[in-house]
Formats: sequence, structure tokens, C-alpha cells
Amino acid sequence: MKTIRFIGIYDKTDLLINIAKILTEMSKKVLVIDFTINQKARYIVPSIQPTISYITSYEDVDVAVGFQSIEQIQDYLGTTKLTYDFILIDVDIAERIGETQNNISKNYFVTSFDVYSLKKGIEILSELKDPISLTKVLFSKGMLKEEDDYLNYLSLGYKIEWDETRIYFPIENGDLSVLYENQRVQKIKFKRLSAEYKDSLIFIIQQILEEKSDTNIRRTLKNIEKAL
Repeated sequence: MKTIRFIGIYDKTDLLINIAKILTEMSKKVLVIDFTINQKARYIVPSIQPTISYITSYEDVDVAVGFQSIEQIQDYLGTTKLTYDFILIDVDIAERIGETQNNISKNYFVTSFDVYSLKKGIEILSELKDPISLTKVLFSKGMLKEEDDYLNYLSLGYKIEWDETRIYFPIENGDLSVLYENQRVQKIKFKRLSAEYKDSLIFIIQQILEEKSDTNIRRTLKNIEKAL
């Protein structure tokens, strides 16, 4: 089992659901955990009878909402060990990052370049007691070097080791409209997303799977698009 954390104040729900959907189509068992303050997954992911805390299945992706820890999820499922191939954690609280520190395969820091997302995201990281290695996932209009430099400046002096890889998602190619439409119809669709958005999704999944080639991932994504 691999556990991957997506850290930051920026909205990450759709990103994690899309990643998880492709992984499930590759015969992987995936759990998405919403450990954020606002619990957006409670409103985005359809559920028949939502309670304070629950796990629901959304197009074969399991989504956990309202839990405070991994142990609570294990108690809910009546097990001492989760049996997923991948656990994707959406987190924006420093305490929860510390609680899920063990057995983490990879950490992503997700942000746009509005000042609130940047500074609040870095504030979360500044509260961590242990050093952390992070890969940047940047939602940007122009993918400017100045933006990345500003992020590096804000993080100076903190226990952060930035991976040299930077993953960019466009925010003005109509992708937001597609994601909002997906939310309204409660479907996970990829066909109308931009090529740049899909390329970045594929790259993250390639990292998660530790595969040298992205051919199988691209084939899976095309199969999903054809089925809808």
C-alpha cells in the first residue's frame, strides 16, 4: 500500500478524484481521504446517506469524509489494516500532516499563486516539526519563473526540501468549467479537459506508480473517455 499526501490550502478535491479514477481503471483499489477543514468532498462527492463520518464509493473510488485520523477509518471498517493499493490524502491542517507522517510514499504541495493560497499553504508547512520533501503542483495562468521564485522565497528557513520537478496545471483553458460541470452532473469526465491538464494528471500518476513509461496510463485515460 502506498500513501500519498496532497498538502496545501488550495482546493484539491477534483484533482484527487481524477487521479483516483484513472488508478481504479488500472485495477487499483484507491481510497481518497478528505482531512481538510472545509471537507469539500462532503458536498462534491455524492452519497446516499451522509453522516458525520462515512466512506462512500464514487465510480469505484472510495472516499472517506469526516474522519480525524487513519485509526478512525480503520475502526469504521472494522480492521487494523487498510487493504487499498493507494491512499490519497487531501490535507490542509498541520496536525493531521504530523499524524499521517509514517509510511508516506510521496508528498505534493498544491497551490495557485494567489497570495492567500501561497502564504496560508506555507504557514501550514512552517508548523511542521519534522523535515518534509515535497513536489510542487502549481495551478497557474502563465507558469512564470517569478511565481516559482516567490514560492521559494516564502519557504526560506523552513524544513522543506523541494523536488526539482514542478507540475503545472492551467487554470484558464476552460478546465474549471469542465470540473464544475462534472460536479453538477456527479460524473467523473475527462474528454473536454485540456491536453495540458490531462498531461499533468498522467505525469502525477506515472510518479505514483513509479513507471518509466506513461503509455499504459494514456491508454487507460482514452478508454475512460470512450466509455462516456
